Amino acid sequence: MKRALLPVLFLSLGLASPLALAQGTSKKKAATPAPKASETAPATTPKKDDGLDVSKLPFTPDSIRQVMAHHMPRIQECYEDTMVEKDKKVEGKLLTTFTITAEGTVRSAKVDKFGSTLKDAGLNDCVVAVLSSMDFPKPPDGRDHPIEYPFNLKAID
Repeated sequence: MKRALLPVLFLSLGLASPLALAQGTSKKKAATPAPKASETAPATTPKKDDGLDVSKLPFTPDSIRQVMAHHMPRIQECYEDTMVEKDKKVEGKLLTTFTITAEGTVRSAKVDKFGSTLKDAGLNDCVVAVLSSMDFPKPPDGRDHPIEYPFNLKAID
């Protein structure tokens, strides 16, 4: 049974600077609502070539937010698919961690189960697949940068 959903994905990114994250300093929070995803193909088959040219972006907290915002429709699609599959509202926090490599690719993407209130394996797998397919600007210092990225998911009728 498919029902009309009007979920909204609330997003916050805690980044002071990529280097500060690697050193474990405090992070500031920013909230940005995500656009609604299309209801076509599921996000379980992530695409690499999606039109964002990260090679023209500097490696900054803002560019990391820009890349995440660009891919937010695919995360939103994961969330919507989970709600349809469960046939109920699913709300909560999904804390993700990943490393942006020196080449700008994502390594070790995962959902932090202790920092998340959402415990749906399918949603987690879908979000990890989307994160793993992302490309970011290359860090100028040639180092890997660990990132913590929380998603606050809430359905609005």
